[in-house]
Amino acid sequence: MARSLIKDKYHCAMEVTLELIGGKWKPLLLYYLFGGTRRFGELKRLLPDVTQRMLTRQLRELEGAGLVHREVFKEVPPRVEYSLTELGWSLKPLIEGMDAWGEVYVTKIVSQSNVE
Repeated sequence: MARSLIKDKYHCAMEVTLELIGGKWKPLLLYYLFGGTRRFGELKRLLPDVTQRMLTRQLRELEGAGLVHREVFKEVPPRVEYSLTELGWSLKPLIEGMDAWGEVYVTKIVSQSNVE
């Protein structure tokens, strides 16, 4: 069944992954949520260049994909917390690998620019 879904809508499984976590903000949101449950304001402070509208949109898309859980507390003012689902946690090796690769890349670029 999964192969059929991939074949009908996507050319390969990589397209599915990129659709779910691709873009500038989604991998960063996942990365910060590996640190634990976060409120919207915390995520906004961690990503100061993202607009409130875009942050809301990206979180809703991650929630819709089953990667993020959104919990609304009936308080005044309302409190909303975001955490990873089990499926979201399964992305940890991938996101950590991207982080590690970025460190290696930056180190390599810095060392090359020091040589020139």
